[in-house]
Amino acid sequence: MPLLAPVRRGHLAQRPNFLRSLLATLLIFALSQSAPALAQSSMAAGPMLSPQPKQIRIQGLVPVRAANVVVPGGNAEDLFAAADLSQTLRRRGIVITPAAGTTDLTVTLLRSASSQARQILSESQLSFDPAMRDEGYILLSRKNARGGTTVDIIGETSAGVFYGVQTLKQLIDDSNGVPSMWMARILDWPSMKYRGEDDDLSRGPFPTMEFMKHQLEVFAAHKVNLYSPYFENNLQYADDPLAAPPGGALTRDQARRLVAFASRLHIMIVPEQEAFGHVHHVLEYEKYADEAETPHGYVLAPGQAGSLPLIKDWFTQIAADFPSPFLHIGADETFELGLGRTQPAVNQRGLGPVYADFLASIHSTLAPLHRRLLFWGDIGDSDPSAIPGIPKDMIAIPWIYWHENSYDHDILPFKNQGLETWVAPGDANWNLVFPNESTAMDNISGFVAAGQRLGSTGVLTTVWNDDGEGLFNEDWFGVLFGAAAGWQPGKADAAAYQASFGPVFFGDSSGRINQAMAEIIAAENLIDISDRVFWLDPWSPAGIQEGDKLRANIPAARLHAEAAVNLIETALASQPSLREKNALLAMELGARRIDFIGLKFQLSDEIRNGYAQAYALQKDPSKRRIVGNALDEISSNNGKCQDLRDGYSLLKTLYRQTWLTENRPYWLDNVMVRYDLRIQLWQQRGEQISAAMDEAYQTHHLPAASTLGIPGPVSSSTETQK
Repeated sequence: MPLLAPVRRGHLAQRPNFLRSLLATLLIFALSQSAPALAQSSMAAGPMLSPQPKQIRIQGLVPVRAANVVVPGGNAEDLFAAADLSQTLRRRGIVITPAAGTTDLTVTLLRSASSQARQILSESQLSFDPAMRDEGYILLSRKNARGGTTVDIIGETSAGVFYGVQTLKQLIDDSNGVPSMWMARILDWPSMKYRGEDDDLSRGPFPTMEFMKHQLEVFAAHKVNLYSPYFENNLQYADDPLAAPPGGALTRDQARRLVAFASRLHIMIVPEQEAFGHVHHVLEYEKYADEAETPHGYVLAPGQAGSLPLIKDWFTQIAADFPSPFLHIGADETFELGLGRTQPAVNQRGLGPVYADFLASIHSTLAPLHRRLLFWGDIGDSDPSAIPGIPKDMIAIPWIYWHENSYDHDILPFKNQGLETWVAPGDANWNLVFPNESTAMDNISGFVAAGQRLGSTGVLTTVWNDDGEGLFNEDWFGVLFGAAAGWQPGKADAAAYQASFGPVFFGDSSGRINQAMAEIIAAENLIDISDRVFWLDPWSPAGIQEGDKLRANIPAARLHAEAAVNLIETALASQPSLREKNALLAMELGARRIDFIGLKFQLSDEIRNGYAQAYALQKDPSKRRIVGNALDEISSNNGKCQDLRDGYSLLKTLYRQTWLTENRPYWLDNVMVRYDLRIQLWQQRGEQISAAMDEAYQTHHLPAASTLGIPGPVSSSTETQK
């Protein structure tokens, strides 16, 4: 989303509230100490589920060697759910048989209106109340006359049956190498009507079709029912293909195939095409010069002859290819509004009214498409005077990505004007080498709870790639917490979710992956893990200042990050049946990048101090061995300059591999060049220092550190006389 992220998101990521950070650190420390025991004890007591059902009674664990899944009604959507369940059971080592008599588990998928379902509900004294009807389900387990187990999943709709199946999949336990199932009685339904994930596809990584389908499958398994890919210029338009980058855009055929794939999973796709701000990569073309607020800027200017026709062309195709009830027009962070073509209008009437009039014009222009328009609700914070002029059937989506003591002031300006609202918390992944999970859990749980209390009908958990480096396989922890928060009532329990993450997502019952995540969270709460710091030259003025701030916490942060790597590698080596291994490797990459941030500042400090020592002792013949060793440690086959080169080189290889497990090659070179420049920087520094050392062996005189670009020692108390 926001192009000017440092105004809001950057502030959050780099300067968290001290008390909140301290509390989060204490929470994560407690979790990190207890994660394996928590996972093991919870698995012994019952299944790990996410989202957590509203009503559940566990009845025990039974072995399952063979199963049969039946759909008496023969409904096509329920047959798809049955096939989905059968596929999962097979993957867990359970044989699927066609005959009920040869199985020890029979699963029956039923609609509540069927005579069989009515009889079961009557005998169980259960019924579907209004809140359950659209997507709710009832899951009942019982022993049958053959000595096996029968599970009945009943829903009023195909969505309800499908979500019951997703819960049953999580009740399968193969942690001991022998497939078993938790018998349970569950009544469950969503707390919010729309539970969505917003994925930025316009600032770098663009996923392959295979990965997008995988995303949808995982979303559906966690009861997400809306996916909103974010587009600035990465959706290909048949009548206007100029701005879409070759290899980095979704074609019409791909869009239609994706919609068909998602619909079977009960997910509607609602693409967001920015139609006001954030269209720089469109406006940089001369063809659109007259529609730009400022030359080659990023805001589409209201009042220009071509602005509304361009929007109409875009959304007419979107409506044809994405048959959901909604169109998302973006309209956030229009910071340039009033600085160019619209300056006279804004000076005369004010920013809010000009903004609202353009939204009303878009609303009128797109009215023949018969869709409800979604828009980002940051205008409610920046200029509430706009809200009365916004058409009342539009849906406002206020977004806040950090801790607030109360989120009411972000929702109420729209609610009080009669607009429907959704809430958009954030995964806190942007501009960081790994998402800030403490921030994400706090923001998601608090904002979604406020939305539920104030009547917001949807949640849209956001992932942003402002830096162009984001890897979605690092984002699962946050986005699936958003899915849980939207389904569950009230404020989602972050600790309970964290305990469930490893078992549910990765199939890990050992506690190692939960422990690894806790270690990463502990590390990122100790030092700045921003991309800025990862790429920062530690010998630049900004780098020296950053090193001074981080130095005290680096050893502890590195130990946490390295513990995470060890736990992940151990889990991979000892548990071949783990799921989502690419995501696990992405998680390891995040831990390694955090570790390298610390190593970079440590090694650069040691080079500074080592050279100062060598320079100070170079005239003392009795210290030649000390001087030679100090210089050799700076630049040699195992020198610290080479260590820094090697660190960036290794991470470049791992990053490229991880990128290509989910994304197309498009944009990757824009990230690789940053690695290349850092590799080259430390290679050149090593060679320069080595050349100075070679000359000094002849002249017996080292050049001053400043002539080699080496800053002075970290402190004046370095031990130069030993």
